[in-house]
Amino acid sequence: MSWQEFLDRHRSGDVIEGVVTQDVPFGSFVEYEGVTGLAYQESWPVGTRVSVRILEIDAERQRFSLAAA
Repeated sequence: MSWQEFLDRHRSGDVIEGVVTQDVPFGSFVEYEGVTGLAYQESWPVGTRVSVRILEIDAERQRFSLAAA
């Protein structure tokens, strides 16, 4: 999915399911259909499938923040 397709299909508050691609000291990166967001202060093992809620979408910077659903 392209970044534009993500913007067209999703809004803050949506719950999506993705896979953890990286766990860092400040959170976990979660990939969803080719785009990656950051779940701050969440820690999951790499490869884990997680349900997350979209907290905020920053279209200009092509970033989105997540939290456990």
